[in-house]
This record gives sequence, structure tokens and C-alpha cells, in this order.
Amino acid sequence: MFRRVILPVLLVLLVIGGWWGYRLVWGRPLSIAMFYERAMIETALDNPQALTSIGLVDNTWLDFHSGKLSDASPAAADRQIGRARRQLAVLRAYPRASQTDDQRLSTDILAWWLDDQVRGADFRFHDYPVNQLFGEQSELIDFMVQQHQVPSVFAAHRYVARLRAFPAHIDQLLESLKLREDRHILVPRFVVTEVIAQMKGILAPAPAASILATSFEEKLGRIKDLSADDHRRLSADVIGAITDAVYPAYRKLLAYEVAYEPRARTTDGVWDLPDGDAYYAYQLRSQTTSDMTPDEVHAYGLSEVARIEGEIAPILAPLNLPGDTVGARITALSHDTRYNFSDDDAGRAKILDGYRALLAEMWTHLPDQFSLLPKQKPEVRAIPAFKAETSPGAYYEGPALDGTRPGTFYVNLSHPSETQSWGMKTLAYHEGVPGHHLQLTIAAEQKGGPTFRKVLGFTAYQEGWALYSERLGWEMGFESNPLDNLGRLQAELFRAVRLVVDTGIHAKRWTRDQAIAYMTDNTGMGTNEVRAEIERYVVMPGQACAYKVGMARILKLRDEARKAQGAKFDIRSFHKMVTGAGAMPLEVLEARAASWERE
Repeated sequence: MFRRVILPVLLVLLVIGGWWGYRLVWGRPLSIAMFYERAMIETALDNPQALTSIGLVDNTWLDFHSGKLSDASPAAADRQIGRARRQLAVLRAYPRASQTDDQRLSTDILAWWLDDQVRGADFRFHDYPVNQLFGEQSELIDFMVQQHQVPSVFAAHRYVARLRAFPAHIDQLLESLKLREDRHILVPRFVVTEVIAQMKGILAPAPAASILATSFEEKLGRIKDLSADDHRRLSADVIGAITDAVYPAYRKLLAYEVAYEPRARTTDGVWDLPDGDAYYAYQLRSQTTSDMTPDEVHAYGLSEVARIEGEIAPILAPLNLPGDTVGARITALSHDTRYNFSDDDAGRAKILDGYRALLAEMWTHLPDQFSLLPKQKPEVRAIPAFKAETSPGAYYEGPALDGTRPGTFYVNLSHPSETQSWGMKTLAYHEGVPGHHLQLTIAAEQKGGPTFRKVLGFTAYQEGWALYSERLGWEMGFESNPLDNLGRLQAELFRAVRLVVDTGIHAKRWTRDQAIAYMTDNTGMGTNEVRAEIERYVVMPGQACAYKVGMARILKLRDEARKAQGAKFDIRSFHKMVTGAGAMPLEVLEARAASWERE
């Protein structure tokens, strides 16, 4: 009797469980919420470094990855496109009518992201994996130093394992570089020249003096109850891995770059690549999440440059500065030692302390504009010296989802004298609060909802928000001093100039020198900073255009909401609508704003 009743029931349960498991892992999961997480897991499982950056499962029983590096081979790029196609097909199979409003928002965000990858399939090898700004040769080291946390002996051993994985990763990278060369995707020569110099600098210290070793020593010092024997053994293991694995792999990559340099092209824009015009059009759409053409972006940039320079002129007029252009006058002001910092460690310390004070001040006033606030405050640090010379003036790195790594505002202190005190408020608001730190930390701290909405990034949204935040600081009264307001306007002018030079380089065949001259004439920025910026646009086509496009769209949505809601309009509610659901394409944000206005 027992067998006649129980065995059929168990068989049915086994069949149902197998069917459910098949759908969950390979087919279409019963719940779209399950599919959201599966899509995230599928993507993350193929990218161990991304898993560490997200910071949810490192040093847990689920940690299978933290001793590995991500696959840099052409096959990995092919897998990514194939996975995006499959995931998009499954996502579109879920009936939209049966989804909640929040699920429809998630579906729209994920569908745009997946579709963007599929659209870019033909261009997956058009980028430059090794470059002076964010190339693998520097990002790998930065990842180990900044991202790989060492809270335990287990994590320390995984750190060593990752160092030992460098040779295989570099071999995969070399395979990708050779494939690009075979397809005539050639890198501008100046990029190769600067990469060679950067790599020689990386290899210059003895292994024990490498930042990979010295930063590891600092991390070991924070492990509680670490025995002296374990400390010595781990330190020796790291130095051995750098000596036997990291440095030989880097010498191999360096040798390739040295041999490649004469074959590199002497032009700068992607127009000179196979299907370069189509590639740039794709990049503009991907970065701005809009359908603006290169000509439209260029014209918009020129008009914004003229408008902003018109607002700057009255601020500069009473200062009686030399020069025939706005850029020349700002250059003259930037050399006024009353507003500069000394080119030494004292100047660097003063800059960092200044940014920390500005962010602390703004933090106390955020509730005036925001009902939704981040729990963690931002940290302020210097960009590591090994990559500072080819890095932009500043950047922000978001927090780990588990809270173990705070969001950090990195400042370039390679030339402290090029920092003007009247521009510091604007940069602090952009990179810290209410800019990147507020938006990205709120996204990471979302309760419920799919994981991908905490980590996906869309440049136009994120950078548009940060640029909007610069203006918001002025609207809040923090840049009422004319020179502080000049800092804000110069920063916006800088982003408008970017529209012109990015499209100039990649669509209108400007040389790098033409772009440098235009940016210098119209912004008054320092020579080193202008050069680094223009060289950034060369290797990141379209990205610099996203800032102004995103800011303009957010301001437009705010103006439309004010008109539609009248006296009911609440700025705190508007900001919650914009930041409360994570990053998204601008067209999805527009739909969300329209729905919010009707509530």
C-alpha cells in the first residue's frame, strides 16, 4: 500500500521538479523575476572580476571565482553576444500585460541593454582593449589593488591565485589583439606609444616594490589574528607570483606593443576603421541612449558652446584678464596663484582635504532636495600614481553591493597646480553628492527588485545626472560666489566642447591637434588635462557626448513636470523618481517620468 501510494507521488514530484529545474536553468522560468536573476547570474558567472566588483559572494560558500580572472579571448566576446540574443528572446516571450508596473520597467531596461549588445555584434572587435586610459594592462592591476579585498587568509590565497592567472589572461588578450590587427582594427600610434611608456613604468619596480605587493601588505595588516608565519608565507607567495607570473606576462605584452608600434595608424578617429562611420553611429546611440546623429550632436555642441560662453563673459569682464577668447581669459585666471595649489605633497593633501570638506557640507543639506538618501558617505582618494598621468582629472568608483567597499571619488593629483579652488565645488558635486555617489549608492541599496537594476550602467543617465547635479549645487546656493559659478559654467562648457571635439575627431576627421586646440581655446583648461581628455575621446568614441545629452533630458523632464503639476510639483519627489530605480536608458526614463506626472 505504502509503495503503491508513495512511489507514484515521488515520481510525479521528481518529474515536476525536473521540468521546473529545466525551465529555470535552460528554458523560460515560470516567473519573470526568476528570469531577471538568471540573466544576471549567467552574465556574472562568465565574468569573475565583475562578481568581485559587485561584491556579493566573495569570501562566502558561493565563492568559486575570486581566484580567477575574466576571459579576455575572442571566444568570450562571441559568447557574450550569443548569450544576449538568447536572453532577449526569452525576455520578449513573457506577456507584457501580465507584468506589474515595476516589472515592465525592469523589462524595458533589460531589453534595451540586451538589444544594444545585439546591435553592436558586428563591432565587438572595434575597440582597443589595450589603451592608455583604461586598458587591460592598467585595469588588471587597478582591479587587484582596489577591488580584490583581503579580509581573511582565504582571500589572501585567492589574491595569489589571481596573480598566477595573469599569464593565461594576457595570452587571451594577445589573441584578441592579433584578431583585431588581422581585421585591420588598428590602434592610433600615440596610444601604443603611451601604453609602452606606462608598461615600462609598471615593470620598473622590483617585484617587492610593485603596487601589487605593497598594497597586499597593507591589506594583510588589516587581517585580525594573522600569525607572523602566515604573514611571511603570504608575502613571499605574492612576490613569487609577481616575479614568476605577472612580470613575465607583462614583458610578453610589452614586446607585442613595441613590435606593433610601427604598424599602428597615424589617424585618430574611428572613421578610419572598417565600417568606421557605422561603428561611430552605433557608439553614439549606445552612449547617449538617443537617436541623435553625429551632425546633430556636433551642431548642438556648437550652439551650447556659444550659449555658455555668453553666460561666462559677464563674470570674466570685471576681472580685466588678458586674452581675446573666453578660453584665454580662463587660462589667465587659472594661473592666478591665489586660487592654485602647490606642486608638492602639501598641495595634494590640501586638495583632498578640501574635497572632503565640500562633500561634508553638501551632505548636511541633501534632505532639502532628496527624500531618498544613500546610507554610506563617499570616500575621497588620489588616483594611483602608476596611472595618474594618463587618467582624467577625476572619476568615481561605485560601492560594493555588500557594503564592504565604499563608493570612492578619485582625484588626479599628478599636477596639483592645475587644480583651481574655484572649480572644486563643481567637481565635488559631480563625482560625490548629489552626483555619482548619491545616484549609484541609492541604486546599490535598493530593496527588492532584480539585481541587475543595482549594477547596470547607462552613460547618458549616470553622467547626465552628475552634470545635472553640478547645476543643482548652484540652484541650492552653494555656488553663489561668481568664481564658483564660473567653475560650474566652465565645467558645463567643457561638456559642450566635448560634443564638438568627439564628433569632430570621429565623424568630421579632425586631427588630435585640431581637437586639442579647440578645447584649449574654448575652455581654458590646463595643457596636460586637455591632452589627456582628447586622448580619452579617441579611445572611447561617443562616451563624452553622453553627459550633455543626459543633462538636457533630465532638465527637460523637470521643466515638463513643473508645468504639468503646477503647485503640486515637489522637487524631492522628482529626484526620487529619477534616482530611485537605478540607471536606465533616457527613453525609459522619459516613460517613467510621464507615468509619474500622471500619478
